Amino acid sequence: MEPLTAYPLKCAGPKAKVFAVLLSMVLCTVMLFLLQLKFLKPKINSFYAFEVKDAKGRTVSLEKFKGKVSLVVNVASDCQLTDRNYLALKELHKEFGPSHFSVLAFPCNQFGESEPRPSKEVESFARKNYGVTFPIFHKIKILGSDAEPAFKFLVDSSKKEPRWNFWKYLVNPEGQVVKFWRPEEPIEVIRPDIAALVRQMIIKKKEDL
Repeated sequence: MEPLTAYPLKCAGPKAKVFAVLLSMVLCTVMLFLLQLKFLKPKINSFYAFEVKDAKGRTVSLEKFKGKVSLVVNVASDCQLTDRNYLALKELHKEFGPSHFSVLAFPCNQFGESEPRPSKEVESFARKNYGVTFPIFHKIKILGSDAEPAFKFLVDSSKKEPRWNFWKYLVNPEGQVVKFWRPEEPIEVIRPDIAALVRQMIIKKKEDL
């Protein structure tokens, strides 16, 4: 019986190597896609779908404001714009709220470090000095990786990131951002858009009856 002779295997050609690389890339892409489907959360498309904390640190669902028009503002106590803006916000809330409209204030200390107070003191300061009655939430971050998700939604939706205190985002009853204003813009510019949105909301409610 003749001994078995070992023959050298032929090396894979360039085409086979390219095919193997491409196949690996396709498999990796498919696996990443499947992992995304499994682990990624559905995209949130409404401001009112988020939860935040109130000035006392308690969790609050923004769902309670759904069906209303909201003006969301990043506020600060020690800013040259504080007096004018708080008084304007108070006037708007009194004129259009609280049944159909609400100002939602989020203190932030990232612009000129002009909100050093703890959240509860911010709320007390605004109530005592300006007589505001609208909700003032827990102090948040707006810039960077620790940005509050609810406020990040406003920024991503409008493609406008605040550069200072008292940026204002107008949110419709469904939770979408429809307009924004910079802090120096007067109340006379803001009022007509709020009035129009509130009017549309009231008409829709009457039609749905």
